[in-house]
Amino acid sequence: MTDRKPIHIVGGGLAGSEAAWQAAALGVPVVLHEMRPVQGTEAHQTDGLAELVCSNSFRSDDAESNAVGLLHEEMRRANSLILKCADRHKLPAGGALAVDRDGFSDEVTGAIEANAMISVERELVGGLPPEDWDSVIVATGPLTAPGLSEAIRSLTGDDGLAFFDAIAPIIYKDSIDFDVCWFQSRYDKAGPGGTGADYINCPLDRDQYEALMDALIAAEKTEFKDWEAATLYFDGCLPIEIMAERGRETLRHGPMKPVGLTNPHNPEVKAHAIVQLRQDNALGTLYNMVGFQTKMKYGEQTRVLQMIPGLENAQFARLGGLHRNTFLNSPELLDGSLRLKADPRLRFAGQITGVEGYVESAAIGLLCGRFAAAERLGGTIGTPPATTALGALIGHITGGHLSNPVSGKTRSFQPMNVNFGLFPEVETPKKEDGKRIRGKERGRARKRAYTRRALEDLAVWLGDAQIAAE
Repeated sequence: MTDRKPIHIVGGGLAGSEAAWQAAALGVPVVLHEMRPVQGTEAHQTDGLAELVCSNSFRSDDAESNAVGLLHEEMRRANSLILKCADRHKLPAGGALAVDRDGFSDEVTGAIEANAMISVERELVGGLPPEDWDSVIVATGPLTAPGLSEAIRSLTGDDGLAFFDAIAPIIYKDSIDFDVCWFQSRYDKAGPGGTGADYINCPLDRDQYEALMDALIAAEKTEFKDWEAATLYFDGCLPIEIMAERGRETLRHGPMKPVGLTNPHNPEVKAHAIVQLRQDNALGTLYNMVGFQTKMKYGEQTRVLQMIPGLENAQFARLGGLHRNTFLNSPELLDGSLRLKADPRLRFAGQITGVEGYVESAAIGLLCGRFAAAERLGGTIGTPPATTALGALIGHITGGHLSNPVSGKTRSFQPMNVNFGLFPEVETPKKEDGKRIRGKERGRARKRAYTRRALEDLAVWLGDAQIAAE
């Protein structure tokens, strides 16, 4: 540590760990406050930093034509601890970047604890931080302690928004029937470390699918408390039974779509629907059910999920669960450098700001750590260009939303994953002969144009993103 006053970071998840790493890299000392194991949560299983409590996937790693893959690459180029550790513990997952969750968390924890500029304090920050903490990053994520959450609401005068996030079950591989199931990625696509056969596939015919839909809808669910009843789900992480209730074909066009897969046990017959499982640990002994987040009660989960062909004798290492997520109305409450307008000594990072997803949360932590460090050093760092994935995300949470024409307040602010819809439009490239590209190739060309522009602009920002004296 130096004699310089530290930045205090509350929360040792993905965003808090990344923010600490970035600030320390700029020469600013950090005190990282993590409440586990002093106080646990309904979702966490360990006291490790950056524990992954839902999926073990960071989603697509395609930096050429996918927005989240682009975000991966931008973060790698910005010295991200989270991406560095994810790359060191990646598992076969088709075109996705999936990680061994325990190895990943251990690597992040070890790196943070070994950094001389970072001190980790295991304690609960149960309310607003003390006044003498003059630079604070709140990165408590969706599981913010009630006392701190209420203090923030009281300070901002904002009622806040909330939704529920559901966790998918994990199954022991040796309890899966491979006379029924098989290994294959959609369209045999091989991603980082993959082979093109990275998912376990469980086929259902029409009758089996309809029976499963009936069971999902009828199953006994976790009940909400009165004050939780009107809380919204995030559409990117809906419980499987909620999707079933929205329409009997919803799942066949979502996580159970049967496209790009051929059953080697019965290649002449096309499955009506397919459940996929993805490797969850380095040993390959555990597999999670892709898209099968659930709020069914535990006994019901076992009964219903064992109706899936090949999972009749499935043994569960972890059943699904449900936890309450909270997020700020960030366009109203935060400024462009993620400071709380009502109390600028407080910055916010991660999922609590209204981004959704592991990588997006860590990305906002990366930016927040840099902003806070620059301020501590007496200067500023400009925000990344809106043409980059980093810039598009911060643009999403601090502006760019429609306002109510009467009140002037932001309306319809919801958590969102990074996507090309958040980027400024890009001109579609033309063929060498000057003619327009048409059909599916046009969409692919546009995506490549987005990513090419983003990485070019990011290089300029990284080169210019030195701390400028105010």
